[in-house]
Amino acid sequence: MHRTSRRNQRRAGGRAGAVALLLAGALALTACSASDDGSGTAPDLSSGKRQGQGATGGGAPAPDAAAPGTGRSAAPGGEGATDTARPKPEAPDYLSTFALDVDTASYGYARRTLGDGRLPSPGDVRPEEFVNSFRQGYERPKGPGFAVNVDGARIGPRKGADKAGGEGSGASDWSLLRVGLATEAAPTTAERPPAALTFVVDISGSMAETGRLDLVRTSLDILTDELRDDDSLALVTFSDEAETRLPMTRLGGNRNRIKDVVEELRPARSTNVGAGVTLGYEESVEGHREGATNRVVLLSDALANTGDTEAESILEKIDSARREYGITLFGVGVGSDYGDAFMERLTNKGDGNTTYVGDEEQARKVFVDQLPAHLEIRARDARAQVAFDRKAVRQFRLIGYENRKVADEDFRDDGVDGGEVGPGHTVTALYAVRLREGASGTVATATVRWLDPASRKAREETGTVRTEALEGPLWGDATGDRLQVAAVAAYFADHLRGGDLPGAPGLSELASRASDLAESTEDSSVRKLATAIGQADRIAGGAGTGDGRGPDEGEIG
Repeated sequence: MHRTSRRNQRRAGGRAGAVALLLAGALALTACSASDDGSGTAPDLSSGKRQGQGATGGGAPAPDAAAPGTGRSAAPGGEGATDTARPKPEAPDYLSTFALDVDTASYGYARRTLGDGRLPSPGDVRPEEFVNSFRQGYERPKGPGFAVNVDGARIGPRKGADKAGGEGSGASDWSLLRVGLATEAAPTTAERPPAALTFVVDISGSMAETGRLDLVRTSLDILTDELRDDDSLALVTFSDEAETRLPMTRLGGNRNRIKDVVEELRPARSTNVGAGVTLGYEESVEGHREGATNRVVLLSDALANTGDTEAESILEKIDSARREYGITLFGVGVGSDYGDAFMERLTNKGDGNTTYVGDEEQARKVFVDQLPAHLEIRARDARAQVAFDRKAVRQFRLIGYENRKVADEDFRDDGVDGGEVGPGHTVTALYAVRLREGASGTVATATVRWLDPASRKAREETGTVRTEALEGPLWGDATGDRLQVAAVAAYFADHLRGGDLPGAPGLSELASRASDLAESTEDSSVRKLATAIGQADRIAGGAGTGDGRGPDEGEIG
């Protein structure tokens, strides 16, 4: 008999009271000075049409967005192109609103796919996750909250100037604008609160492939050595059914016991993610520790094929645990065939983050270097809104964040879900911006809004960028290396999904620029970016060139 069945029988009394009422059929899965009321630091964006009804009373909502389907698609011929089959687009709203995202799985999985000699599926490429995989060197706040950094550079040469090679085409009046958000540095291992982690491990048949369950065992061994004595760990496995292998257990004095349980993990049958996640949250609730960071960590190839296979439905089952206990989800993907979109939906709705591990080096980076920054939450339901100045900006385009968009009018509705951000995190959003001829003054104002995890009060911080900050050439010596790294990552992602960003260099040139940046930054992660771009260029037959087509006026999805 599975341990799950025996434990459910033993707990029919006590657990059916407190825990079963919470979980049975109700559990659902989850992964700067500022104004305390969120009303004093952002511009008044009220349209007068409706008021946000947020949990904290809201604030001035942004103007309603342009009508769906209008003013948001690329014009094949750029400016002046006509399309008689389509109605004239409405005027753009000049606002861009999105939930913050610190995921990096899309880039990690793309690297694995390219290493296997294949191009990633365009649907699995999310440019923001490519960009957010690299350090940006932003100024950080000295306390809770965010520092807002806004800068940029000119993508192409000025009109009438001799265009040097390698700046793409059709980009003479386009600039790249970078909005960078950063939280204060992550605490040391000794300084952070204790952690209560429930690991939910996929042991289905597909996990037998090299680089899956064996890598999970290695990752858990690494983590067992790194966690503190006062941290706790529970272990749930799932194939066609879910089973508790280890209830919540303190690390102190139990490391060998935990490693023995991990070593016993072997692949079984099909993949019932829903059962694993539900039991994982059940164990997390039972082992919940006040004052600790309580988190479920899902390690899987996310190829669900048994039981509930819909992320939204799985999350509905454990929603009460997520909300009442504040338990969040951290997804770690593995495998050459990986359900990237499924894992991303799961963690987005689970108030968490996702990453991808392809080898032991990446596992060590995730579980030793990155996991501490994912254990704590410094900002809940965080979202950003960028307001472009109509007098200076003719067109703009957010690069990525398609599935993280928030309606402009919901920016200050704190009942709308945003992103969760931990200490030491940075979030970057890049925009292609076309300035009006002779423009001067303010280009854009970026505002980040979040809820304090303890008080649930809304807070905001704002940053502004002016036209003179966008004067320098993107690929010039005066432009910071880190902005160029972000640009290379964004252009690379756009190539992989068949995009048409203005000024896009070809893949061979991107690889060369990444190699140069790897030398100047002495950053091994940038060297790996150069390698990945070179692999993509070879697989594509060296045909990766930018066409520089420009979009219609307004934001493109």
